[in-house]
Amino acid sequence: MKSTTIYLPEETEANLQKLATQTGKSIPEIIQELITDYLTKKTQKLPKSVGMGSSGRSDLSSKAEELLWIEE
Repeated sequence: MKSTTIYLPEETEANLQKLATQTGKSIPEIIQELITDYLTKKTQKLPKSVGMGSSGRSDLSSKAEELLWIEE
């Protein structure tokens, strides 16, 4: 495992220390878990259904009634 130095705001460090005390884990363990969870979520593919309702129009909600009656 490689060692890395990070700089944290004092408030973040204090929150990490509280979490470490509550969970009985070390701060490095918590940071490793947080980074792993973050990377897992960020690299997961979105379901194919995401974006299916995208029409490309930005005025749909303000012109809903008008657009319902347009014949194409």
